[in-house]
Amino acid sequence: MKVFGQRKRAAAAIAAAGTLLALAACTPASSESLATSSAANPAASAQSSTTAPPSPSAEPGTSATVGALVPGFPQKLLPLMPGAKVVSSSLDKTTVPATVALVGSISAPAADALAFYTKALQAQGFKPVPGETVGALPSKDFLRGDNETVNISVMQTTGVSTFTIGANVAAESVK
Repeated sequence: MKVFGQRKRAAAAIAAAGTLLALAACTPASSESLATSSAANPAASAQSSTTAPPSPSAEPGTSATVGALVPGFPQKLLPLMPGAKVVSSSLDKTTVPATVALVGSISAPAADALAFYTKALQAQGFKPVPGETVGALPSKDFLRGDNETVNISVMQTTGVSTFTIGANVAAESVK
């Protein structure tokens, strides 16, 4: 029963991260301001097209972005798999436990992504929970202590694996 509650919290963290990213993506940029910034500074336009502006309603300690790791992302906790590209990331230090999410893609089998993150998480004291899939989707849950959880799921299409990682961890883990 305890594992079900932890899976539910991990799913809630992933849903929250997705909501933050969706809200950030809904902030329209005017085509005039994009054209002006592109002509004036090409590097700035590349950044503005991949990084969502902070949400005016976001609390300090929360952030989400597309195409990059958010500032303060705990790379020791969730390292980016070598060769992977960041699709999106989020961090919320205002909740207890803190929530962290990472979506990435890599041209490698789903099993390779699961193996990389299994090794990285076990090295930090996370224990895998029995179960390897949710339906047909490769998915693995990890537990450390009584209330730190991580879930990774991987979808593979046409040679590209897209992995989603959601973590609920102690504040010390995101420093």
